[in-house]
Amino acid sequence: MASPTTRRGFLTFLVAAPTLTVASRLPADALPSLPAPAEVMDLGDVLILAGTPTSNMLVLEVGADGQVSFQLPRAEVGQGIATAVTMLVAEELDLPLGSVHVSLSDARPELLFNQLTGGSNTIRSVYGPVRRTAAAARAQLVAAAGQEWQLDTGRLSTKDGKVFAPDGRSLTYGALSTAAARIAVAAAQPKDESAFRLVGTPTSRVDARAMVTGNQRYTLDLDVPGAMPTVVRRPPTINGSVRAVDAAAAKAMPGVLAVAVVPTGVAVMAETFGQALDARDALTVTWNKGTVDDLSDVDIRGKLHAAALPFVVPPLLTQYVDAEFDFAFVSHAPMETNSAIADVRADRAEIWAGLKSPIVAQQTIAATLGLPQDKVKVHVVQGGGSFGRRLFFDSALEAAQISRAMGRPVKLMWTRTDDMRHGRARAASHHKIRATFALGEVLTFEHRVASVETDFRHGLGEILTATAAHLPVGGDLSFAETVFLTTVKVPYNFGVVTQLLNEVPLRMHTGSWRSVYSANTRGAEEIMVDELAKRLGKDPVAFRRANLKHDRQRAVLDKVASAGNWGRVMPKGYAQGVGFHDEYKSCTACLVEIDARDPKAPRVTKAVIAADVGRPINPRGLEAQLLGGLTDAISTTLRAGLHIDKGLPLEGSYSHFHYARQKDSPPQVEIHIMPANGEPGGAGELGVPAAVGAIANAYARATGIKPRSFPINFPVDFDPFPR
Repeated sequence: MASPTTRRGFLTFLVAAPTLTVASRLPADALPSLPAPAEVMDLGDVLILAGTPTSNMLVLEVGADGQVSFQLPRAEVGQGIATAVTMLVAEELDLPLGSVHVSLSDARPELLFNQLTGGSNTIRSVYGPVRRTAAAARAQLVAAAGQEWQLDTGRLSTKDGKVFAPDGRSLTYGALSTAAARIAVAAAQPKDESAFRLVGTPTSRVDARAMVTGNQRYTLDLDVPGAMPTVVRRPPTINGSVRAVDAAAAKAMPGVLAVAVVPTGVAVMAETFGQALDARDALTVTWNKGTVDDLSDVDIRGKLHAAALPFVVPPLLTQYVDAEFDFAFVSHAPMETNSAIADVRADRAEIWAGLKSPIVAQQTIAATLGLPQDKVKVHVVQGGGSFGRRLFFDSALEAAQISRAMGRPVKLMWTRTDDMRHGRARAASHHKIRATFALGEVLTFEHRVASVETDFRHGLGEILTATAAHLPVGGDLSFAETVFLTTVKVPYNFGVVTQLLNEVPLRMHTGSWRSVYSANTRGAEEIMVDELAKRLGKDPVAFRRANLKHDRQRAVLDKVASAGNWGRVMPKGYAQGVGFHDEYKSCTACLVEIDARDPKAPRVTKAVIAADVGRPINPRGLEAQLLGGLTDAISTTLRAGLHIDKGLPLEGSYSHFHYARQKDSPPQVEIHIMPANGEPGGAGELGVPAAVGAIANAYARATGIKPRSFPINFPVDFDPFPR
């Protein structure tokens, strides 16, 4: 009888296996691969596990006017979760969508690990708890109506915010709310999913009108008494610090209210942001060196190449394909730059900001200010984009430090240049991949990733520590390695597969950019899949289809191949490309067409995307997410990145950082959401990796050039420091 494999033993076997299987007998079909750690338990599972003890501590209120308010302990930054949760509440309560109002919870430390927004996890984690909470409210309302009419609740029904008796009598939820609050009911069962009338139907965002008319209130739109415009003069290199400052000229300028030195630079407050910016530029500052002043792109790339771990399988006994890839740093570049409002007093503090880890922000700010945690109130404000950027609370902490130093409330704005040069970026990475094959089948697939260290000091580390006993990886791994192994996986039966990460600890401002490790890791792997198919004389779609592990995966690939007319004849300089990705219990395929007649100015002209997310809550929101992922992939694959020169990114504005504009976007995009077939999977980060692979593969087929460095076209075509 075979002995059971422990989780630690599983990981060890996974890493060591290549030396044991090179000479294995080849099966008639694709050589099956062992399950990757992310297939046993992914990061979303970890977050759900950590949040389970407090997952039902949700706040829902039915008002006397029949309107329902729900406090969402997550951050809305444009991904559409507020709309999806509104739909879930309205569904369970049989309410019109307009009768449900979702707000973002302030920091609630009693939730422990259940107020972090990340890992494409919100809908996966709140789907059950939100439905149960709303179902319980509905049961209480029905029970109150039953008492009023002396009728068994089984004979009552609900519709459009009312409870109905069999004879047609009705009572509104508002009329029943007071009585319902006094009734305790047994645990109520949510609706059977087959009875959904709203969930699963394409729905426009509940905040869309406010956003397009300028009525959506972001942090800097808030009117906090006494909070005045504030900016910071920042060092000329990353993590530099103030040695000396002469603020005499700045203090004498019109409107200037205060100047203060803080750990990140010199803060200036004025009556207007324009006056604050002018005074900031009038400061005379002498700076201490930063932490990476001697490093530029070429130095960092050399460190990464040296840090890449070696392959296990030597290229001696089998045929093989080797490839190496480099990915540049990438700015988050959200439309709303870092901003925060802080009012710090001697005995308390109050903070307003877009925050995805507000509990950790509250803890850190309290410790920095020397206040008890319960004396720091943190308000979560809707953010204008970012994905992982707002996992960090740099601006909130900085605003608190400035407010304490100046002794008054501050309204802090980071400029676009601040955000790009001193904000958090996706870490640069180097990738080595080796695949061995024989008789038309892949035997081993090894991927070695060397990356600048990604900062996870935003609460995720504590979650991983708390759930360590349940993780499908060894307990001696770093946080980064654990995140890597619980998110990244090869979806193909490629024999013995190993994916290993090694990080270089440079003191730079990094953070979890959309799709974290998968965008680069899986993007590079999808390029490798095309090159393997070519070496084996197989069609890229047919090769993927033959090696994918599940019918569900094959279905999305088949969908894009059919809808995108894969294999159609195209003129010279044009080509199709395809990519696939599976993550967070969801999977997607992307087919693009590219015009690369000028290899220096390629344009994606068409994209067809299919996604299976288990149970789509709002298909229209999913389409937006996948379109956003496509746009991120077009940007970072073709043109958008950060050049590091002597300790500072050169890019300081959208005119430097070449994120895709309308002219770069494909005029034709088709997105197909597969029918519901289970519980919701993650979708926020799903769309990037497959699109990265598809675009790079299309470029290679159109130009005959194998892309190895990304973005593909990456010149310094701007003046980084205009006078």
